[in-house]
Amino acid sequence: MNLSDQKTIEADRETVFAALLDPEVLKACVPGCQEMSGSPKDGFEATVVQKVGPVKATFRGAVQLSDMHRPQRLTITGEGKGGAAGFAKGGAQVRLEQDGPRTVLHYEVEAKVGGKLAQLGSRIIDGFAKKMADQFFSNFQDVVGETEPDASAETPDQPAKKRWFGLSKA
Repeated sequence: MNLSDQKTIEADRETVFAALLDPEVLKACVPGCQEMSGSPKDGFEATVVQKVGPVKATFRGAVQLSDMHRPQRLTITGEGKGGAAGFAKGGAQVRLEQDGPRTVLHYEVEAKVGGKLAQLGSRIIDGFAKKMADQFFSNFQDVVGETEPDASAETPDQPAKKRWFGLSKA
Protein backbone atom coordinates (compact mmCIF):
# COMPACT_ATOMS: atom_id res chain seq x y z
CA MET A 1 0.00 0.00 0.00
CA ASN A 2 1.37 3.41 -0.99
CA LEU A 3 -0.06 6.85 -0.36
CA SER A 4 1.09 10.43 -0.36
CA ASP A 5 -0.32 13.65 1.02
CA GLN A 6 0.71 16.89 2.68
CA LYS A 7 -0.12 18.90 5.81
CA THR A 8 0.43 22.59 6.49
CA ILE A 9 1.82 23.20 9.98
CA GLU A 10 1.76 26.56 11.73
CA ALA A 11 5.46 26.46 12.64
CA ASP A 12 8.80 27.08 10.95
CA ARG A 13 10.70 24.25 9.28
CA GLU A 14 13.36 23.92 12.05
CA THR A 15 10.63 23.52 14.68
CA VAL A 16 8.83 20.88 12.61
CA PHE A 17 12.06 18.96 11.94
CA ALA A 18 12.98 19.01 15.65
CA ALA A 19 9.52 17.70 16.55
CA LEU A 20 9.97 14.76 14.16
CA LEU A 21 13.01 13.73 16.24
CA ASP A 22 11.33 14.00 19.65
CA PRO A 23 10.13 10.67 21.14
CA GLU A 24 7.46 12.37 23.26
CA VAL A 25 6.00 14.11 20.22
CA LEU A 26 6.05 10.86 18.26
CA LYS A 27 4.36 9.01 21.13
CA ALA A 28 1.64 11.65 21.27
CA CYS A 29 1.07 11.36 17.51
CA VAL A 30 1.17 7.60 16.85
CA PRO A 31 -2.38 6.25 17.24
CA GLY A 32 -2.52 3.65 20.00
CA CYS A 33 1.08 4.24 21.14
CA GLN A 34 1.55 3.04 24.72
CA GLU A 35 5.33 3.49 25.01
CA MET A 36 8.06 5.20 22.98
CA SER A 37 11.71 5.39 23.96
CA GLY A 38 15.04 5.90 22.28
CA SER A 39 16.80 8.57 20.29
CA PRO A 40 17.00 9.75 16.67
CA LYS A 41 20.56 8.40 16.41
CA ASP A 42 19.91 4.92 17.83
CA GLY A 43 16.29 4.59 16.79
CA PHE A 44 13.12 4.28 18.83
CA GLU A 45 11.34 1.33 20.37
CA ALA A 46 7.57 1.49 20.56
CA THR A 47 4.57 -0.45 21.81
CA VAL A 48 1.36 0.20 19.89
CA VAL A 49 -2.07 -1.34 20.46
CA GLN A 50 -4.35 -1.38 17.41
CA LYS A 51 -7.46 -3.11 16.18
CA VAL A 52 -7.53 -3.97 12.48
CA GLY A 53 -10.92 -5.34 11.50
CA PRO A 54 -11.64 -8.15 13.99
CA VAL A 55 -7.96 -8.50 15.02
CA LYS A 56 -6.69 -6.55 18.04
CA ALA A 57 -2.97 -6.79 18.67
CA THR A 58 -0.14 -5.25 20.62
CA PHE A 59 2.75 -4.49 18.30
CA ARG A 60 6.25 -4.13 19.65
CA GLY A 61 8.76 -2.78 17.24
CA ALA A 62 11.55 -0.49 16.22
CA VAL A 63 11.55 2.79 14.33
CA GLN A 64 14.63 4.14 12.57
CA LEU A 65 15.29 7.60 11.17
CA SER A 66 17.58 7.88 8.16
CA ASP A 67 18.47 10.10 5.21
CA MET A 68 18.28 13.08 7.57
CA HIS A 69 19.02 16.41 5.89
CA ARG A 70 18.11 19.03 8.47
CA PRO A 71 15.67 20.73 8.02
CA GLN A 72 14.64 19.56 4.54
CA ARG A 73 13.86 15.84 4.78
CA LEU A 74 14.14 12.50 6.52
CA THR A 75 12.97 8.91 6.17
CA ILE A 76 11.11 7.05 8.92
CA THR A 77 11.05 3.23 8.77
CA GLY A 78 9.57 0.80 11.24
CA GLU A 79 8.61 -2.77 11.84
CA GLY A 80 6.38 -4.23 14.53
CA LYS A 81 5.48 -7.76 15.53
CA GLY A 82 2.03 -8.46 16.88
CA GLY A 83 2.45 -12.08 17.96
CA ALA A 84 -0.17 -14.36 16.41
CA ALA A 85 -1.70 -11.36 14.61
CA GLY A 86 1.35 -11.07 12.38
CA PHE A 87 3.59 -8.17 11.56
CA ALA A 88 3.46 -4.70 10.08
CA LYS A 89 6.29 -2.80 8.47
CA GLY A 90 6.56 0.38 6.53
CA GLY A 91 8.05 3.76 6.19
CA ALA A 92 7.51 7.35 5.26
CA GLN A 93 9.62 9.77 3.28
CA VAL A 94 9.06 13.22 4.73
CA ARG A 95 9.97 16.47 2.98
CA LEU A 96 9.58 19.89 4.61
CA GLU A 97 9.02 23.06 2.60
CA GLN A 98 8.97 26.53 4.19
CA ASP A 99 5.89 28.59 3.24
CA GLY A 100 6.25 31.95 4.93
CA PRO A 101 5.81 31.36 8.69
CA ARG A 102 4.34 27.89 8.03
CA THR A 103 5.81 24.58 6.90
CA VAL A 104 4.30 22.27 4.32
CA LEU A 105 5.04 18.66 5.30
CA HIS A 106 4.91 16.31 2.30
CA TYR A 107 4.84 12.58 2.97
CA GLU A 108 4.90 9.35 1.01
CA VAL A 109 4.01 6.22 2.98
CA GLU A 110 4.50 2.55 2.16
CA ALA A 111 3.11 -0.23 4.39
CA LYS A 112 3.13 -4.04 4.35
CA VAL A 113 1.56 -6.63 6.65
CA GLY A 114 1.86 -10.37 7.07
CA GLY A 115 0.42 -13.20 9.12
CA LYS A 116 -3.19 -13.22 10.29
CA LEU A 117 -3.50 -9.52 9.37
CA ALA A 118 -2.73 -10.23 5.72
CA GLN A 119 -5.70 -12.63 5.61
CA LEU A 120 -8.12 -9.74 6.21
CA GLY A 121 -7.79 -8.63 2.61
CA SER A 122 -6.19 -5.70 0.91
CA ARG A 123 -9.23 -3.37 1.15
CA ILE A 124 -9.30 -3.57 4.95
CA ILE A 125 -5.53 -3.38 5.29
CA ASP A 126 -5.12 -0.50 2.82
CA GLY A 127 -7.93 1.44 4.51
CA PHE A 128 -6.40 0.86 7.93
CA ALA A 129 -2.89 1.86 6.78
CA LYS A 130 -4.23 5.04 5.17
CA LYS A 131 -6.19 5.89 8.31
CA MET A 132 -3.11 5.35 10.52
CA ALA A 133 -0.87 7.52 8.32
CA ASP A 134 -3.49 10.28 8.04
CA GLN A 135 -4.12 10.16 11.78
CA PHE A 136 -0.40 10.32 12.63
CA PHE A 137 0.27 13.33 10.40
CA SER A 138 -2.96 15.08 11.47
CA ASN A 139 -2.01 14.55 15.14
CA PHE A 140 1.48 15.83 14.35
CA GLN A 141 0.01 18.89 12.63
CA ASP A 142 -2.14 19.60 15.72
CA VAL A 143 0.56 18.98 18.33
CA VAL A 144 3.30 20.98 16.62
CA GLY A 145 1.17 23.73 15.10
CA GLU A 146 -0.82 24.77 18.16
CA THR A 147 0.39 27.15 20.80
CA GLU A 148 -0.15 26.85 24.53
CA PRO A 149 -3.44 28.14 25.97
CA ASP A 150 -1.70 31.22 27.42
CA ALA A 151 -0.54 32.27 23.93
CA SER A 152 -2.27 35.62 24.51
CA ALA A 153 0.69 36.44 26.77
CA GLU A 154 2.86 36.54 23.64
CA THR A 155 4.93 39.69 23.18
CA PRO A 156 6.94 40.80 20.10
CA ASP A 157 10.25 39.75 21.69
CA GLN A 158 8.79 36.66 23.49
CA PRO A 159 6.77 34.47 21.09
CA ALA A 160 4.42 31.85 22.50
CA LYS A 161 5.99 28.43 22.98
CA LYS A 162 4.70 25.62 20.87
CA ARG A 163 2.60 23.15 22.86
CA TRP A 164 4.86 20.19 22.07
CA PHE A 165 7.78 21.79 23.89
CA GLY A 166 5.90 20.91 27.07
CA LEU A 167 6.08 17.26 25.97
CA SER A 168 9.79 17.39 25.22
CA LYS A 169 12.41 16.13 27.65
CA ALA A 170 14.79 18.87 26.55
